[in-house]
Amino acid sequence: MEESSGVNSSSQAMVSITGSATPSPLMQLLMAESIEPGSQPGYELAKIIYTDHPLGSKMAEAPINMALSQDREITIEDGPEEELRDAFTKEWKRQGVVGADVLIHNTMKTSRIYGIGSIVVGCRGKATDVPLSDEDLRYGDLYYNIMDPLNSAGSLVLNQDPNAPDFQKPNALRVGNVTYHPANAVIVMNEQPIYINWTKSAFGFVGRSVYQRALYPLKSFVQTMITDDMIAVKAGALIYKAQSPGSMVDRLTQAFYRAKATLIKLARVGNIVTIGETESVESIDLKNLHEPFHLAREDILKNIATAANMPASMINNETLAEGFGEGSEDAKQIARYIDRVRIEMAPLYVFFDDIVQRRAWTPELYDTLAEKYEEVASMDYETAFYRWRNSFKAAWPNLLVEPDSERAKVDEAVMTATVGLLEVILPAMDPVNKATAIAWAADVMNGRKLLVSTPLILDEQLIAEYEPPTAQPQPEMETLRP
Repeated sequence: MEESSGVNSSSQAMVSITGSATPSPLMQLLMAESIEPGSQPGYELAKIIYTDHPLGSKMAEAPINMALSQDREITIEDGPEEELRDAFTKEWKRQGVVGADVLIHNTMKTSRIYGIGSIVVGCRGKATDVPLSDEDLRYGDLYYNIMDPLNSAGSLVLNQDPNAPDFQKPNALRVGNVTYHPANAVIVMNEQPIYINWTKSAFGFVGRSVYQRALYPLKSFVQTMITDDMIAVKAGALIYKAQSPGSMVDRLTQAFYRAKATLIKLARVGNIVTIGETESVESIDLKNLHEPFHLAREDILKNIATAANMPASMINNETLAEGFGEGSEDAKQIARYIDRVRIEMAPLYVFFDDIVQRRAWTPELYDTLAEKYEEVASMDYETAFYRWRNSFKAAWPNLLVEPDSERAKVDEAVMTATVGLLEVILPAMDPVNKATAIAWAADVMNGRKLLVSTPLILDEQLIAEYEPPTAQPQPEMETLRP
């Protein structure tokens, strides 16, 4: 390989730590005159926006971070729920060393940056073009790789034949000369593909980068940063106004004005500077910049949020006036948006749920549970596993969490209604149904965690068998005569 100026051409990725006078890649690309409304970002520009632009990371990650801010509520009704849930949660956090949540986050982030992203699972020593067996998923040395469009270029272009079975559907994923079976991979697109609509950042007829519609306002935002810097530099400048000495200024007069300007520049708190009656010292008047510049910056941020189909408050870093618990309109809008993001994440969760269940609910765990529970011991491992798997449910909690004060009011109303119902129906019921109704009321009370700190435990059978004592007649007292 030829070398030029003593530097090998294969070392273009070297970075100088001493700095350079050349513009940054972000400035070179975003400030190009060729970027106009409707321009698409290519692969390299999408990467630079994510890594260098102040809003790049937020646009790609903020919705995912908010969606993952709560854990799913997991229930396994047909089995020892607590032990199964604990085993599942521990294994979930061990996936790929960093945990399944991080892997899902990074896959979704990649798809938002470029328009498409993929994750594959493999087992060391096993072929990648065939589905992994149950034994491999349960005991194999698994690894996960997240692929961006440059890694998978050529394999995810998508078929544009309307009569083909795989029309605009991802098929087998290939990275270099390695093929991954569809059962071992999940391909996520940001938005759905449009017929014969090429996405430059993803090298295919696939989804679109979150930066695609927002490229021009992202460029405008960089201009506001430059303006901010200019204002910060100019805000500290002082203007020394003095009467002109005339058209002919000798060296002595020039030296005098330079000396006075130097004194003003060096003046500090506690110093005294003398100036003439017709002289003055002022700062640059920038007050007229505030309103138009502030309006332009706000509009640019709103344009970016609109182009990215995101609530503006997520881009602007605005603090909700009433918070999520108060159910304000802004909070409801964000909650609806995050619910949609969670729906888009569902295929990744289905993918990881299947793997984690097999690795968590092993024959060894079955043997341990069979010793504790007769119901588990009454069936074999395969039957127990699929029964647990079929009853597995994972639901997202509501993002609009009510404050404790409001939840306490609801609990109080439920308890009052329960007591009122008992007062009406108990007098007309037989002992067995009375016991059932009282036990039901105790369960309702115990469910009100904010008001009932200690559970009320009653013996339903003893209540049904209990006979209250009958009142004994009181002996008549003799009337005392005087």
